[in-house]
Amino acid sequence: MDYITNTLENLVHQTAFFNLTVGNYIMIAVACFFLFLAIKKEYEPLLLLPIAFGMLLVNIYPDIMMSFHDSPNGVGGLLYYFYILDEYAILPSLIFMGVGAMTDFGPLIANPKSFLLGAAAQFGIFAAYFGAIWMGFNDKAAAAISIIGGADGPTSIFLAGKLQQTNLLGPIAVAAYSYMSLVPIIQPPIMKALTTEKERKIKMDQLRPVSKLEKILFPIVVTIVVCLILPTTAPLVGMLMLGNLFKESGVVRQLTDTASNALMYIVVILLGTSVGATTSAEAFLNADTLKIVALGLIAFAFGTAAGVLFGKIMCVLTHGKTNPLIGSAGVSAVPMAARVSQKVGAEADPTNFLLMHAMGPNVAGVIGTAVAAGTFMAIFGIF
Repeated sequence: MDYITNTLENLVHQTAFFNLTVGNYIMIAVACFFLFLAIKKEYEPLLLLPIAFGMLLVNIYPDIMMSFHDSPNGVGGLLYYFYILDEYAILPSLIFMGVGAMTDFGPLIANPKSFLLGAAAQFGIFAAYFGAIWMGFNDKAAAAISIIGGADGPTSIFLAGKLQQTNLLGPIAVAAYSYMSLVPIIQPPIMKALTTEKERKIKMDQLRPVSKLEKILFPIVVTIVVCLILPTTAPLVGMLMLGNLFKESGVVRQLTDTASNALMYIVVILLGTSVGATTSAEAFLNADTLKIVALGLIAFAFGTAAGVLFGKIMCVLTHGKTNPLIGSAGVSAVPMAARVSQKVGAEADPTNFLLMHAMGPNVAGVIGTAVAAGTFMAIFGIF
């Protein structure tokens, strides 16, 4: 009888109920809320769903993220090994390859001025950097946090790992992907506040056709120019352009399909769950997390506003031929930010079609955010 009683007691004490803290229960509730947003509201479900589930797992069973250094048997938890791929910038770089394989740079090539709009939207990054310094973060932590302003989750993870700010990786990644998913909610009020109805109704001339040769040369030229100036951008810009060259060359359809489908989705699963697993209660429920979330929102708002304001300047310089709304797409949430530009423009005039024009600044923003990350790495001597 004692044997049965002891066995039952051991089984009961092995359940998670005896090991979880109040913080763990709070994080489990947060994870369930994110799952609701991903499934019911369809806010960036491809990333938010695995992130939320990783968050759920680590707060029920913390050992799933245990390092092999801390493990009594020398074997780490499952998601720890996934996380190593984040820390060494492998998964973010592979994400960029998949994005490149799915991206059409034609609108940017047809309208090179879009580069300026993409660059203007990066203002949010540097605004967040100085804001983070003011809030007491050290310079490397501030740099890692500031990339949230580009609305680019993989780049945020990449830079946090390179700058050895892995203790902040969870809050940074969750904030970045949360704001990416909330683009349709955050951007429109800012866009409408900074533009007049007349400006929102501006119809832009149809973009010129882009030749196959131009599309093939673009990733090669961008890689050479950007990586010569900032070699530290090679992992991101290089993979982005390699994926795009797969697509535009037309001679490696199998590689294009693999990079944009099977590989992309495998990487998303590994990256999402491992990022979610960094959000244990101990790491997430603190004042720094609240500061990061606030800084991310400020950065994103500043980036959107800067893009729209520069769009207004271009509108004046082009004698009313540029709709300022496309400047908001300069944040690198592809293609959602471009769709928001289209939506807000269509609300003012249902016959207005801005999507392809907005795609230029949108893909320029992807390059711009990678360049901003490379700039920070160069400043801090990281290779």
